[in-house]
Amino acid sequence: MNKLAKKLHNRLQRKGRIRATVSGSAVRPRLSVHVSNLHITAQLVDDDAQRTIAYASTIGSKTAGTMTEKAAVIGAEIAKKAKAAKVTQVVFDRNGKLYHGRVKALADAARNAGLEF
Repeated sequence: MNKLAKKLHNRLQRKGRIRATVSGSAVRPRLSVHVSNLHITAQLVDDDAQRTIAYASTIGSKTAGTMTEKAAVIGAEIAKKAKAAKVTQVVFDRNGKLYHGRVKALADAARNAGLEF
């Protein structure tokens, strides 16, 4: 197994461990974060009803700055959309990524905008 395949395998194992314990509901949905090389996506998911409550992404937006700055913008935007959907508490799903850098910037911005997790 080469280095890249090993990194992907390890991330998928972390993701499986996280998803085994983290589940969203209508009262407290799951804030799922996906970070790629070019874009950042966050969505609020009700796992009981299997539906997405709110969604925010850098895809199609003209947001300038570093990826960490874009993550902070998406964090504030998803918190604003969550308030519009009358959601104040969420469960954070970092999707196997380590909690630092872009993921941490998104989480801190969402907390500062009023989400609790």
